[in-house]
Amino acid sequence: MFRTLDVVMIAIMTAAATVTYSIKHQAENKLEDVRKLDAEIKLEEDTIDLLKADWALLTQPNRLNRLVQTFDSDLKLVPTESTQLARPNELPMPTAELPALPDEELAKTKKPASRTDVIQTGSVAR
Repeated sequence: MFRTLDVVMIAIMTAAATVTYSIKHQAENKLEDVRKLDAEIKLEEDTIDLLKADWALLTQPNRLNRLVQTFDSDLKLVPTESTQLARPNELPMPTAELPALPDEELAKTKKPASRTDVIQTGSVAR
């Protein structure tokens, strides 16, 4: 009835069908994941567009001017003078605070710890 070759061919066709089905199933799962990600991206883009529109509405000059006039007595806002602007090199150098050392540890150090950092901006060679 069945020859050995027929049995081998049936086994090969069954294995090929199984592999094909599993690949198809994996591809469908990946496609579903891609569709979910596309939906999430679209939701985020819509949210960003909505927030941009809200920001544009909230920062309209006419609205801000009305708010300034309404809360003028509370805020006491005034226009910035040109003399109030400073360049970065005119700003004071920030200093780093060193942690306080207990007296025992302070005595063990060879020289007393400085309380501030004296390195000027740009003084480190690169």
